[in-house]
Amino acid sequence: MSPLRRFLYIAIAWISFTLGLIGVFLPLMPTTCFMLLAVWAASRGSPRFALWIREHPRFGPAVVAWEGERAIPRHAKWLAAGMLGVSILVLSLTVAVLWLKLALIVGLALLGAWILTRPEPALGR
Repeated sequence: MSPLRRFLYIAIAWISFTLGLIGVFLPLMPTTCFMLLAVWAASRGSPRFALWIREHPRFGPAVVAWEGERAIPRHAKWLAAGMLGVSILVLSLTVAVLWLKLALIVGLALLGAWILTRPEPALGR
């Protein structure tokens, strides 16, 4: 792999990790999806960084559950559903264009349904 390509993967991994870290403190900012992107990019650019994320006590279990089982822990499902519900409420009160409002609400509702129907990790049951 060229040094430039490796650098780009590492940059994507660090940016994604930082955004995921911000998501821990900002309710409407996702965490897990950014951590998954960070692990994917780090696996290509810095396997040591990817391993560190997988072994991290806060972020690792959700990443490992998704990679191994395509599973989402119950608490993450409920948190995601709650945040999607808040987002739908905000959209319904702030977006003026009806077709856009409906499209966004339907999209978020479908995303919520998809998240809630994912299995839970075997260790979390």
